[in-house]
Amino acid sequence: MEFMLSHDTQLPLAPSPRVTALLARKGLLNTANMALAMVEPLLERNPHRQKDEPAINTPPDVITTPCDPWPRPYYLEGGLRKVYPYHYTYNTYCKERWRGRELLDIFATEFRDRPQAYYKDAIERGNVVVNGKPVPTVRAIVKNGDVISHTLHRHEPPVTAQPIEIVHEDNDMIVINKPAGLPVHPAGRYNYNSIIEIMRAERSHAWNPLPCNRLDRLTSGVMFIGKNPKAAEKISMQIQERSVKKEYVARVIGEFPEGEIVCEQPVMQISPKLGLNRARASGKEARTVFKRLAYYPPAQNSNGEVEKQEDTRNEKEKIRDSKMEWKAKEGHSIVRCRPVTGRTHQLRVHLQFLGHPISNDPIYCNQRVFGPSLAAGDDLPDHDEDIISRLSKMGKSEVADAMAYHDEMMEEYNKKKAEKMTGQLCDICNTPLYSDPGIHELGIYLHAKRYACQDGKWEHETPLPDWALPPPGMTGPVVVTKETDPLAIVGSREKLDVHGGDQNGKSPEQNSYVDPSKSFWTMPG
Repeated sequence: MEFMLSHDTQLPLAPSPRVTALLARKGLLNTANMALAMVEPLLERNPHRQKDEPAINTPPDVITTPCDPWPRPYYLEGGLRKVYPYHYTYNTYCKERWRGRELLDIFATEFRDRPQAYYKDAIERGNVVVNGKPVPTVRAIVKNGDVISHTLHRHEPPVTAQPIEIVHEDNDMIVINKPAGLPVHPAGRYNYNSIIEIMRAERSHAWNPLPCNRLDRLTSGVMFIGKNPKAAEKISMQIQERSVKKEYVARVIGEFPEGEIVCEQPVMQISPKLGLNRARASGKEARTVFKRLAYYPPAQNSNGEVEKQEDTRNEKEKIRDSKMEWKAKEGHSIVRCRPVTGRTHQLRVHLQFLGHPISNDPIYCNQRVFGPSLAAGDDLPDHDEDIISRLSKMGKSEVADAMAYHDEMMEEYNKKKAEKMTGQLCDICNTPLYSDPGIHELGIYLHAKRYACQDGKWEHETPLPDWALPPPGMTGPVVVTKETDPLAIVGSREKLDVHGGDQNGKSPEQNSYVDPSKSFWTMPG
């Protein structure tokens, strides 16, 4: 049997009687063909080392998942790709912010997949171990260099069954159109339901796809997959050195201003656990150029009046909605976006700051989290703790983190169908079970449309996604044009002095440039 370690390190070991006893004691033998084993202690693997001799530059013992099912445990149902539950072990080195903290406190504050009671029980049962050994108490202190291993019965969330479209392929590279809702790498609750594992399942178990750029799970669009390390490193370096132009398309609430909009609000991560980022003066430098492609007002009837759907709200709901400032922003806009920098959630945060968040963004267009203004123009930390507290409830007592709460076109049926805890427990591990996500939860209206080499040697592009096309009964652009191209706009912007004016002494206004002392500046259309 081949025992697999983290980072694809493989050790050809046979299980010892101690390993077999451990498996039997844990009840993990022959469980869905995903048995677990303890790696042999380093002393046993090195017969030349003396018993009392300390291990130097060697990793601590960890529990690992020794076998890798093939074919992958996928099945398709209701337009979703699902994975049969299986046992798995997470191995994580102690992060800097974990040093000197209690083990249970780390799990309770850093992970939100399961309740604290589950983690407490897992530690006490020995399903969570440190350096391959159970800890005497849940209050055990974690130190630098420790490896925390967590063995659990894994329930992966469903993802779209939409195939991964190939935009271009040659001997070195595959360019794909990533579907929304799919993470690139195995992470969190996702493992086999990831771009890497799905592509491996479609081609070969031995094939190792090498992603060269990163897209958020909820985002769709152009991605580069290297076929060999040399090719992957080449395109990755181009992207890191900002010699590759990137263009996204977003659908935002309200009438986005015409002309070129440049936002340079710094971005800061304020909750690693929730992946929440905010506009902050003390954050990392961030810069985005926006240009509107189209604006679509609310649907109108033959008399030119806005069509009103039947109002089924009660009085309490009407009062609540009357306080929603963002509701005054009627219709939606399709916006072309050019991120000059590459901060996490940069486009989502900048669009929220400008007062036009992505209309189905589960975080940044969520009034239950940010309040009636949706944090437009807000770069202060005054409400961070309240925001983090409200967002942390999403997906537990309320709907999950892929739910768009306030899209006016969403039917009540879809709201009720949102992925959330069902109240049922798994028969094997007693973990709370989630319902299937609705189609509207599988992504947001943000699409990486085009990547182009700075020197013009290559360019890859996808068509506009369906949500960016004109609504039924309306006319509008179905392709992009040079007149609305932020890639062309940004060339002169990148040479500007960020502290005011360029080398020719022109003022920020003459260059349609954002003065750092202002939130943003709009060039008249």
